Amino acid sequence: MAVDLLNVKGLQELDPLAPVVMVNLMRFRERSLDGDGSGWDAYLRYSALTVPMIKARGGTLLWTGDAKAVALGLEAGNTWDYLALVYYPTVAAFIDMMTSADYENRCDPHRTNGCAEHVIIATREAYSKFKVP
Repeated sequence: MAVDLLNVKGLQELDPLAPVVMVNLMRFRERSLDGDGSGWDAYLRYSALTVPMIKARGGTLLWTGDAKAVALGLEAGNTWDYLALVYYPTVAAFIDMMTSADYENRCDPHRTNGCAEHVIIATREAYSKFKVP
């Protein structure tokens, strides 16, 4: 499997055909583990390979941004460098990408080299229910 911490059991308890938005929280390493630049540089290599895989499965990158400050809650342990919201048309599409040999061999090494910590939270797709001014 591509990602050793992927919670396949938990994901399989969700409706496999329901849309999902993944909230990605990333904390970067100062230096990439492969010695090729910073953790951010490794993450950019990861993104360049992963975004086409997301799109091939009908998904899209909804939003990305730098994490600036903890606005509510304890700051300790909750500081992140970067966030991304990624839409997938189905939970099954997300699992398919994350467990593919292409992801494991081409993408995940860059993610591992760049991220000291990477948490992904599955949410029910609900963004379309609200109008943003």
